[in-house]
Amino acid sequence: MKREKHLKRKDQNLARKVALVGLAEKKAWATPKSTRSGATEKPNCEQVERVRRICLALPGATEKSSHGEPTFFVSQRVFAMFSNNHHNDGHVAVTVPAEEGLQAELIRNEPEKFYRPPYVGVKGWVGIELAAVSDDELGLHLSEAYRLIAGKGKRRDKCLP
Repeated sequence: MKREKHLKRKDQNLARKVALVGLAEKKAWATPKSTRSGATEKPNCEQVERVRRICLALPGATEKSSHGEPTFFVSQRVFAMFSNNHHNDGHVAVTVPAEEGLQAELIRNEPEKFYRPPYVGVKGWVGIELAAVSDDELGLHLSEAYRLIAGKGKRRDKCLP
């Protein structure tokens, strides 16, 4: 009986500690980035809406939040990721896949518009600075990214019995 009470009390104390740690973590993540890092971060709502309007006009495109940013999918595969000064990198951009070899050419020819994004840049994805492109040009890049990703899913389906 004593042992059971002791174990029950131990479990309750552990549960309280876990709850307190969870609450502390929640509060830290709930704090806006601008107050944590000291940087002033603008929401860039116009740029997000611009990307959203173009992406969601494509057939079967959906939007979900991934890594705290709006991300656009077709057939459960990412074809565009919005980047709003992610990790204070200074880019308000959209990141998209590019045809093989195109990333380097775009960056070399127009470095004020295009950059190699972290993490996915090694896979050939390219970052597009939204302030530097028109809606028409942005639409072309997003449509091409959509075509690349949607096409991969279709080819795979054809191989299935």
